[in-house]
Amino acid sequence: MSLIDDVMAGPLAREPLPAFALRVYGQAGVSAACLLLQERRGLDVNVLLFAAYVGAVRGLTLAAADLERVHAAVAPWHRDVVRSLRAVRKGLKTGPSPAPNRTTDALRAKVQAIEIEAELIELSELGTLAATLNGASAQGDVQARALAALRIVAGADLGAEEEQALAQIAAAAERAAG
Repeated sequence: MSLIDDVMAGPLAREPLPAFALRVYGQAGVSAACLLLQERRGLDVNVLLFAAYVGAVRGLTLAAADLERVHAAVAPWHRDVVRSLRAVRKGLKTGPSPAPNRTTDALRAKVQAIEIEAELIELSELGTLAATLNGASAQGDVQARALAALRIVAGADLGAEEEQALAQIAAAAERAAG
């Protein structure tokens, strides 16, 4: 079993929101959709998956005040820990010397496992926050509720590709919730 498999089999991955997020993210095309939104809009993928969970599973409307609480709760962790680990992992892929080589590839795999664990910690914190939300009931079917919550996170003035990415995540959320 790899280090990543160990992290994915750990207790954090079995909590409700992290487990849901892993089911959604593991579906075809979702990682690319999340990456597109991360790169173009600067979004935290975990916050997107949180929103999908709130709409699809909790059946709640995500309000702007809820989103402010979310960012206050996890933005420092995401910025200082998750993004820092991601930068190290990406740096090991192409250099500086002596990277990339067999030894630095092994180090990169360890950093990736730690990065995933840091993401799961963030999702766990978001799951705790999701359990405290008492917003209004969202309207529509599971996919529509997830999409509405995702749009709160993504903001206004979305392009066609960004809308398509949100729709793909919402559809995956519906499948993961069922």
